[in-house]
Amino acid sequence: MRWIRRGLALAILLGACSPGASSEQASPPPTAAGPDPSAALAYAFEPLPEALPEGVTFAAVPAARYVPMFDEPEAERPAFVFGTRNWSGQRAPLLVVDDRVDGSGTRWLEVHLPVRPNGRTAWIREDDVERLLEREERIVVDLSSRTLRYFRGDELVHRLRVGIGAAATPSATGTFSVWVKMRFDDPGGPYGILALGLSGFSRVLKDWPGGGRLAIHGTDDPADRGRDVSHGCIRVYNPELRLLRDVPLGTPVTIRG
Repeated sequence: MRWIRRGLALAILLGACSPGASSEQASPPPTAAGPDPSAALAYAFEPLPEALPEGVTFAAVPAARYVPMFDEPEAERPAFVFGTRNWSGQRAPLLVVDDRVDGSGTRWLEVHLPVRPNGRTAWIREDDVERLLEREERIVVDLSSRTLRYFRGDELVHRLRVGIGAAATPSATGTFSVWVKMRFDDPGGPYGILALGLSGFSRVLKDWPGGGRLAIHGTDDPADRGRDVSHGCIRVYNPELRLLRDVPLGTPVTIRG
């Protein structure tokens, strides 16, 4: 049953990426080998720094399975309660975009949420954050040149030629983060050897399972590179996708036109 649930989760997670699927019926889920071992998270509570240094990217690990989220600091009541687990059952780090201390001395962090609409943010209290993870890594996808660049700090580590969304189902642009990592046993499956599920969604495929979540995932067809072939996801040739196996959760991903 565990593997059946994982397969279903992947079908929901990557509904917008499945080749040949329609909004009425998604392709059968592939057999998942499970969460990528490099994505395993073992967190311990750490006090947040007094101030976030400029020019450094952080991801906040929620302290619990469910945490209150607020529309603004000092709001009397939360706007909603947020479920923090990704499809692997991990409390996925949330990209931090701002921080603030209110008049009572309470620390707040503004974080990107892995929900529609793309770019939605909310505020979380310091007491509901287990720790901050500094993220030196970042991914930049340039749709015009059909390239993916992986940076560590200011160093360009990898530059890959990728497939992008077709004209009718274009890849969404914006700032996202790596929300979940899943590896697969069948390199010829629809997601190749690995999928990096992102915090964003297709702007076209809204009625698909999972709302059409975006992903960077594999393909066994080298001809996909440099072409407009997907339902919005970024396709990376399997031998090259191995270079991204160690990308940590919470890594910022910028997709630009």
